[in-house]
Amino acid sequence: MKNKKLLAVICAILVLAILAGIYFLFIRKPAETPAPAATEAPAETEAPAETEAPAETEAPAADLLSTIKERGYITIATEGDWAPYTFHDEANELVGYDVEIGKEIAAILGVEARFEETNWDSILAGVDSGRFDIACNGVGYNETRAEKYSFSTPYMVSEMVLVVRIDNDEIKSYEDLKGKKTANTISSNYATKAQAYGAEVTGVDALIDTIHLVEQGRVDATLNADVAIHDYLKEHPDAQIKIAATQDGEKCCIPVRKSAEAATLVAAIDEALQTLRENGKLAELSKKYFDGMDLTGYTPAAE
Repeated sequence: MKNKKLLAVICAILVLAILAGIYFLFIRKPAETPAPAATEAPAETEAPAETEAPAETEAPAADLLSTIKERGYITIATEGDWAPYTFHDEANELVGYDVEIGKEIAAILGVEARFEETNWDSILAGVDSGRFDIACNGVGYNETRAEKYSFSTPYMVSEMVLVVRIDNDEIKSYEDLKGKKTANTISSNYATKAQAYGAEVTGVDALIDTIHLVEQGRVDATLNADVAIHDYLKEHPDAQIKIAATQDGEKCCIPVRKSAEAATLVAAIDEALQTLRENGKLAELSKKYFDGMDLTGYTPAAE
């Protein structure tokens, strides 16, 4: 009897053990340990604001005189068909009073003189645009031009003459130009003078064209420098023109574009002209081209 009870107890213990194993293996799961809380990524700090680059300042324009000396030559505008200022000799070489003045100035500056021939109406426009550094072409000074260009001191002073056909007895003074037709390069001082006297101006490119229009009776008169007309009459003694009146002319100067960077060039040209006055070269060239006349009668102190 006791054995049966003992066996029953043992069986009960085995059953409990089996059930306990099943419970722990298949029914009860081990408690999950909570995952560590995710740590927030540190807040992004704003990139420092970009500082604006300092505004670029324009480089100062190169000094024109220094530029000329660095390149080794100066560009000079001239017509090449207005004797005795600028023309071609029998060998077709460019010569004339203004041409030699340009060469002398270039030599004093220590550079080569490079001439570019063009018509009158392109000369000042070319200086203004920088195509030419200066002009040597008997350019007359006036207040209107001085607003746009810088001018050297004068290197000659000429008279202005009124020219008509040889058989014209109607025009004897500048006042007689009112209602008449004249011929000149449009942007010249001579054209401006003719218009001021009431004349209608026909535009031309060269002196010879002007003279032909007067001889043909297509215009009544022209105004020009006395030395240019005298030189023309010397070369063309049969020309059918005459001088009807004379008037104080204009001071011929060298124009340079008006700008801060050109100031040293103007000063250097003035110094060169003063040197040519003092050493007698200016008067020598004047006498060479103007029939022995010294037309350089100007001193800065006289201003």
